[in-house]
Amino acid sequence: MKREALYYVLFEQQKELAEKKEFVNRELAEKALSFINLKLPIIITGVRRCGKSTLLRIIKDVLNLKEKEYLYIDFNDERLIDFSPEDFQKILDFLNEQNYKQNCYLFIDEIQETTGWEKWVNRIKDKNPIFITGSNSKLLSKEISTVLTGRSISISLYPFSFREFLDARKINIKNWKLDLKVQSVLRREFSEFLMSGGFPKVVVDNDKRLLRENFENILYRDIVKRFNANLEKPIKEISVYLLSNISNELGARALSRIIQIKNLSTVKSVLDTFEKAFLFFFINKFDFSVKKQIQNPRKIYCIDNGFATEVGFKFSENKGKVLENLIFIELKRKGDEIYYFSEKGECDFIIRQGAKITKAIQVCYELNETNKEREINGLAEAMEKFKLKEGLILTYDQEEALMIKDKKIKVLPVWKWLIQ
Repeated sequence: MKREALYYVLFEQQKELAEKKEFVNRELAEKALSFINLKLPIIITGVRRCGKSTLLRIIKDVLNLKEKEYLYIDFNDERLIDFSPEDFQKILDFLNEQNYKQNCYLFIDEIQETTGWEKWVNRIKDKNPIFITGSNSKLLSKEISTVLTGRSISISLYPFSFREFLDARKINIKNWKLDLKVQSVLRREFSEFLMSGGFPKVVVDNDKRLLRENFENILYRDIVKRFNANLEKPIKEISVYLLSNISNELGARALSRIIQIKNLSTVKSVLDTFEKAFLFFFINKFDFSVKKQIQNPRKIYCIDNGFATEVGFKFSENKGKVLENLIFIELKRKGDEIYYFSEKGECDFIIRQGAKITKAIQVCYELNETNKEREINGLAEAMEKFKLKEGLILTYDQEEALMIKDKKIKVLPVWKWLIQ
């Protein structure tokens, strides 16, 4: 690529990042900044349209970086289509010739659109703090982080959390514990968040129609493109099946029969690609035997409730599944290692830290006379097995404290759990 053309694009892209805009603060920004001293590239992974590029701008603002203290490069710019590995040195030349601050920050967007970037990033990582984003059919964001295994820090960005959702909608929660009016507002907002999800543009523009566009964008650009053209219809059928069965158990063989794909390895490959694209997640039934974990059915979860309610079949009659999916995503956001428990009874989530199970969480939209004994017994069984003194039942809007023998069970509304 000609030096003059590259320099012109770099000049123009700095104007874009420098432009003052109002953004919803992302909680992940603080975590990303905490890794700077490690002098390793920080890879921001996540599903399309979850705000990775915006997060770069937020980090720049939090650091209060001035002109020449950072360089922004967006490789998705069509003007960089002729960029080659030899041109990386020209970027460094640009920094020197334009008197950029030594050790300036590099914000690199959609890095998968170019080649040879791994060696360049590895060469300069000790000198420049580097933040990288990217994901498409060529190299999914989860795969970008593996390219630099051991030489980078990978953090995952998700659609808005409930707190971020409230921030986007200008809801002040400062005195929510004391103010009953604020609590009433929070219940109303949570009801909306539960069904519409947290994709930033959907929330900010208040337009659920964007959900179908987002879903198909991910499906065709990140999933379908990776397989033979004749698999397009089966892949679409798998996606609809998964959306319509969130929070349920899934066996690859059963799915193979339903979709009528005879090759089981193809089905497994499709499911793996869904997970790499951050579209669906699958968790194992806990067992001390890894072999048994692999053999047992896994449970399905989706990155965003809006996809399940707007693109899949309507979930108005089974809000408990949507509630469970929301809680899973929050646990995932926190970085927990999640399993489900099933023996005599069932417990929706158990959390593992190292070699120990540290939490047991049951999800129930509403505890009533029909289900209360079953839900409590499933949780109590998990608590007994893993020697936990406390357990948690998350509901839509119930709150109480229970004692089962010598064990404490806390019943809490999900909206409170999400903002505490």
